[in-house]
Amino acid sequence: MTIPRVSAVVGAGTMGPGMAAVLARSGSKVTLNDISPEVLSRAEGAAGLASQVLDRVGAPSEPGGSISFEADLKTALAGAELVLEAVPEKLDLKRQVFASLEEHAGADAILASNTSGIPITEIARDAKHPGRVIGMHWSNPPHLIPMIEVVPGEQTADSTRDALVGIINAFGYEAVIEREVPGFVENRILYAILRECLSLVEQGIISEADMDTCVKWGIGYKLSVIGPMRLLDMAGLDIYQSVASYLNPDLSTSAEVPQLIKERTARQQLGMKTLGGIYDYTEEQVRDRRAEIAAGLVAVRKVLSAL
Repeated sequence: MTIPRVSAVVGAGTMGPGMAAVLARSGSKVTLNDISPEVLSRAEGAAGLASQVLDRVGAPSEPGGSISFEADLKTALAGAELVLEAVPEKLDLKRQVFASLEEHAGADAILASNTSGIPITEIARDAKHPGRVIGMHWSNPPHLIPMIEVVPGEQTADSTRDALVGIINAFGYEAVIEREVPGFVENRILYAILRECLSLVEQGIISEADMDTCVKWGIGYKLSVIGPMRLLDMAGLDIYQSVASYLNPDLSTSAEVPQLIKERTARQQLGMKTLGGIYDYTEEQVRDRRAEIAAGLVAVRKVLSAL
């Protein structure tokens, strides 16, 4: 399947505008929907910024694409061949939304969820046609990370999976197909890394700033070019077996949220959005850091795309 002529993104918060920008850039007429007029209004600016970033990345642009903003769900879904749900991570809410999607979307539309970990089988539990319900998990920021996890539920049709992979490939992103597992693959790997990082910081083995430097220029630098399975071949499986035999037993296996995180969240130190989390920020520093991160991701994507 090629790019859908018409598509809809339901949920205009953090991820929706970027996803809409990618689809529109690829030639799809996208309607971005949200029940909140305020969120929808902010989404117009966010989608515009995402489009500018895609210009900087040099992403291919196809004619005919556009983004419109609509509060009425039925109107937003009219004619959509792909419907992408991006509402908050609450199972009951997603089930309610998918019931509405089935009511108003065309019979042949793919109904995809951007959930970052809720099982698709659970989301589709009450669906009348679960064969067309599938996970389509984008990474944040969606207009800069060109990889999407495709996660079929137990009743998702193979044709739905194959069509979605075709759409993703058509707009230049990498589709990875996974079986259902809590958190999906990307977040499981990320949270395993974060658990060990936080454990080492809590033990006083390394500072927060040095941890960031170590991961950025150590494993982060390598893994951006060499995937973990290829890295094993490059290093040698015998070397991994030798090191893992004594190192694995010493790694953190805690099932608890780290105390460092619990203490800060209890004090409402939530990160950049509260001007303090692991680090402290001024409003100007938050703007500067976000701009630096975006510029870095643009630069890295250009380099990796050329490899």
